[in-house]
Amino acid sequence: MIVKKLHEKGVRSEHAYLAAFASIGLTVAAWATSLKVEPGVNVDRADRWGLFVGEWAPTFFGLGLALSHYEQHDGTLAHIHES
Repeated sequence: MIVKKLHEKGVRSEHAYLAAFASIGLTVAAWATSLKVEPGVNVDRADRWGLFVGEWAPTFFGLGLALSHYEQHDGTLAHIHES
């Protein structure tokens, strides 16, 4: 039901995969920024920020798979063929 609604709103599997990869980069950036901005604070805090954002990637990958599955059954999955 949620996947169908997202698909109807224009969200495609490629968007979810792109968000997953972006969240991986954001994880590293959040961790590094937290280390530099709060030098007196323990490394644990930087690790928590990195892990918080890092939890998004598997969710976006799962959503991408669900959308891809829906697109295959709906017939809207973009196919790339080599000539």
